[in-house]
Amino acid sequence: MLEGEVSIIRSMFTVPMRNLILLIIGLKGEAHGYEILKEIETIAAGLWKPSHGNLYTMLNKMVEEGLIEPREEYHGRRRLVKYSLTERGWNYLREANDLALKSLYIAIQYHERMRSKLLEKGYRREIAVEAVEEYLSVLDDICELLDEKRRQLRRRLEELNSSQDTPS
Repeated sequence: MLEGEVSIIRSMFTVPMRNLILLIIGLKGEAHGYEILKEIETIAAGLWKPSHGNLYTMLNKMVEEGLIEPREEYHGRRRLVKYSLTERGWNYLREANDLALKSLYIAIQYHERMRSKLLEKGYRREIAVEAVEEYLSVLDDICELLDEKRRQLRRRLEELNSSQDTPS
């Protein structure tokens, strides 16, 4: 991996770290620091993860802000702190999620325009077979999720239609 790639990945993930931490905790229900570190590393494709010091500083700050609350567990002499979202944290995530979806749509448009511009200028990057296979796997998973959601919505629509047809 090139040094520039490491720098780009690091900057992509250090800025939205707070939202990412809240998202991970929200999706898991509760999580301890090491779980959060491993999730971030997975999201960054194994190329980057924050230092323990940075993560715990951010977690403590979010506790002070009332976004998350810690709960201590003891396993023998070992203390484990698990974090969960507060009501304030859930509200923050709800608003952030709506804004993120809007921003993501705009970002995708910009990325596609940039890809076209780079190709127009003759910049091409060979993609490894493994990367294409991984991308296809992700797309297959997304298609399965969408197909299931479509089936659920069709069943719900049929239920609504049949309840309207039934006289009360």
